[in-house]
Amino acid sequence: MQARPKNYSIMDEMMASSIEPLPLEYRRYQLTRMYQGLHAMEQAPAPTTDDWRVVSDAVNLMETLVAEMKVCEDSSGLLMDAITALALAGKRNMAGGAIRMDGAGIQAVRAILSDYADLLDVLPARTMIRCHRLTEKRLHELLDGKRKPHDVEITSL
Repeated sequence: MQARPKNYSIMDEMMASSIEPLPLEYRRYQLTRMYQGLHAMEQAPAPTTDDWRVVSDAVNLMETLVAEMKVCEDSSGLLMDAITALALAGKRNMAGGAIRMDGAGIQAVRAILSDYADLLDVLPARTMIRCHRLTEKRLHELLDGKRKPHDVEITSL
């Protein structure tokens, strides 16, 4: 197990507002990057692994909000569809192809991003910082070989 840097500490979580959402500038920056990544995966001549990563971040954060924190539900099953679409895009890239998703995958990821954006506007900053911390912890565990049945690890990206 290797020590990895963390973006947020418990102190960041405790100091964040328990009532107000994250600052608008932060939300706008984060969502802009995520939507730019999705746009690149849909239309850019050569989407990058960074495009894939920022989109995967959004899906991973939603997974934490749904499965671990239980602050929302995924009654339609789109979350697993988005996870699968991103895994297939990553595998396609590892096989020498472009980082692309099929139409159903794009729709699932776009819907998850939209839901994530809606949640960012209403959930308290403390909840979102906790979400980031839990997601980061889970990703570090995955990199350390602690996988859950549905996890898809693509380490070369």
